[in-house]
Amino acid sequence: MEQNPTNQRPNYMFALIVVFIVCFLIGFITTMNNSMIAFCSKAFNLSAQQGQYVNTAFYGAYLLSIPFAMLMNKIGYKGTLILGLAVAGFGFIINSFGINNAIAAGANVYTVFLASMCLVACGVVMLQNVANPYVMVLGSPEKGAFRMTLSQALNSVATTLAPLFITYVIIKDQVPTPGAVPGPFLGLGAFTLVICLILVFLKLPKIDEAKQAEASGVHREYKSSVFKYPHVWLGALAIFMYMGVEIGVPSMLPYKFKAMPEYADNYVSVATSYLAFYWGGMMVGRFLGAAILAKFEPRKLLSACLLLGALCIALSIVLPGMTGVYAMLAAGLFHSVMWPLIFNLGLQELGPHTKTATGVINTGVIGAALLMPLMGIIVDATSVVAATCCLFIFYAYIIWFCNWGSKIGIGNK
Repeated sequence: MEQNPTNQRPNYMFALIVVFIVCFLIGFITTMNNSMIAFCSKAFNLSAQQGQYVNTAFYGAYLLSIPFAMLMNKIGYKGTLILGLAVAGFGFIINSFGINNAIAAGANVYTVFLASMCLVACGVVMLQNVANPYVMVLGSPEKGAFRMTLSQALNSVATTLAPLFITYVIIKDQVPTPGAVPGPFLGLGAFTLVICLILVFLKLPKIDEAKQAEASGVHREYKSSVFKYPHVWLGALAIFMYMGVEIGVPSMLPYKFKAMPEYADNYVSVATSYLAFYWGGMMVGRFLGAAILAKFEPRKLLSACLLLGALCIALSIVLPGMTGVYAMLAAGLFHSVMWPLIFNLGLQELGPHTKTATGVINTGVIGAALLMPLMGIIVDATSVVAATCCLFIFYAYIIWFCNWGSKIGIGNK
């Protein structure tokens, strides 16, 4: 019987399911970290600026994105997945035991918490480096934006559940004290390490991006280095600005509730519970976005969502009370597709440079580490309204990148 393996398309379904599970874990850990800010601020008696150091410690680890991407070139997608899960798992366990030991020794507990979360973040950076390019290459290039948006939709399921986990498991009936912080992190560490162990025994496909591009029938001459592609660097800056948009809303929401007299006494628990609506909007938006992308061009969808997201933030500033809160939460629906579409535009036509480019673009995530404390300073010095206005600057750059910056260097080999 005659076989023609060259015409047979490989089945990547199992590998995609594994990466989708990893995307879920990334979303859960990342959102759980951000959702803890209000609780930590009370537990450690912090100012708005100091509370945002949780974001700095976590997202600052993305400075290592490029070295981790180079490591991924050496050990491959699976090796990086295993290493990332192991580092994140041990970071959670160190968090739990480290805080308890610091309390017993009378040390600076908040510093221990930040250091351990930075270790967790290093693991997440490795996982993030794998997830984005792996989803892009596990299938046809023209469906890359669809697969990435779908993976981020599953990521959003986790980001919706994480604030509920914080509200009803970590801070339920808890007085905000340092001793109330570490307990559940031990369970998360054990869960992450179990997934890591399972992954060791799973077989995942090895992908050669250059050969895959050649097999697709598209022949390109690639530049000698990823650093010669302007749209990659501009994409990193777009992700930098996007992190200000995505994390800016949940970071500013507690201060918005704190400014409302009726919620001043219990703004932490109220704000944390309402965050589920924001992340839930992102989840719905990503599932809708995956369907819409089957018919519409990514650039047009991204432009529309940027304009509508900015409109929601503008309404949240001018509308009073809970109406303004709901307008701010509604922005999540339009923020939903921004990450995958920006990433997709930044990874266009890179072939063998795809892995390293992911590290470059992921470096932009440090935007949350730098922009959130800046917004915290503005809250402390002026008001939450002034800090929220920063979002319009972030929107403006992403719109430019979407329609002009992402085309610089494309097709000009």
